[in-house]
Amino acid sequence: MAVVQNPMIQVKYHEAVMNDASSSIIEVLKGQMESGKLKDMVKYFQFPGIYNNPLINSTVNKFANKLNNFYGIEPAAALQIAKELIPPVMQELIQQSKNDQNTDFGLGKLLAMLSGNNNMNNLLNQLAVA
Repeated sequence: MAVVQNPMIQVKYHEAVMNDASSSIIEVLKGQMESGKLKDMVKYFQFPGIYNNPLINSTVNKFANKLNNFYGIEPAAALQIAKELIPPVMQELIQQSKNDQNTDFGLGKLLAMLSGNNNMNNLLNQLAVA
C-alpha cells in the first residue's frame, strides 16, 4: 500500500521510489558503520526495539526527504508513506539476518557488504562479548 497502491505516487515512479527506500536503508546503515557506531547497529539487530530506534527514525526521515525532494510529495504525506514502508522492511531485514537457514543474509554478510566486503565475523564476535 505504501507505494504501489498509493495514489500520491505515480505509477511511472513506483520502481524508483522502492529503490530510494532501499538506498535510504543502506545509506543509514553505512553511515552508522562509518561514524563508528557499529556496536549500536549490532545491538539494533540483536534487540530490535524497532519503532523507537534512532536507525528507524533516521531512515524514515531520509526516505521522506527523498519523496518530498524528488517526487514532489508534500512533507507530511511523505513522512506518512515512509513510516508505513520503512519499519516493516527493517523488521524483515532483522528477521532475515537472524534466520539460520538463510546463510546468504546473515548479519556478518550484511555488514561485509556495507563495509566493502571486509570479513566482519571476528569483529561481530568481539562485539557480542563486549
